[in-house]
Amino acid sequence: MDIKELADRISLKNLVDTVSILADNKDVHAEVQLFSENAISETFAGGVSVLKLKGREEMEQAFGDFLKDFETVYHLNGQQQVTINGDSATGTSYCQVTLIGMENGKKMKTTIGVTYQDDFIRENNRWLIAKRIGNFDWQEKREVG
Repeated sequence: MDIKELADRISLKNLVDTVSILADNKDVHAEVQLFSENAISETFAGGVSVLKLKGREEMEQAFGDFLKDFETVYHLNGQQQVTINGDSATGTSYCQVTLIGMENGKKMKTTIGVTYQDDFIRENNRWLIAKRIGNFDWQEKREVG
């Protein structure tokens, strides 16, 4: 592995982590700027497609609408594997998402195990997500004190 590949791997990990941090801060506008202009985002739950978005505008609206109902959003990113091919790359990332918000007068915590399958593209010397498939593999919900 050469220095350029190491730098690309670090940049791709930083990209995925920054997307999560911006979601945690509900800075959806900045978050979607880390996707290519016509990026695709598709979410699966239980193997069924529940949401498919194209482009930054659709993503910003949908992500913002989803996050507005939670007082706390927390992503914990884990392992990531990437394959780099010039100015494109693919990767798998694991993430645990915690969402805390009110439901029926109760404070509820939802924890979700997510696997992201990403296609990356380098544009103007920076990596962006061109396609993201989020597989919501499991979910646990409970009331918190």
